[in-house]
Amino acid sequence: MKNNVQKGGPTAAVYGLGLIGSAIYFISTATSFWLGVLGFLKAIVWPAIMTYEAFRFFGA
Repeated sequence: MKNNVQKGGPTAAVYGLGLIGSAIYFISTATSFWLGVLGFLKAIVWPAIMTYEAFRFFGA
């Protein structure tokens, strides 16, 4: 009997698409190379920022 465990699944795809989209947005709005690098770093952590702001908005 073989057990197939799917890790990530649809949530990994959503995160990946969000990462690509946010990286394109942040890099395209950058006016210098270092702001582009900063934009890429922002693209990596955008879910944490969004969650923090949502909790702050809803008062949790």
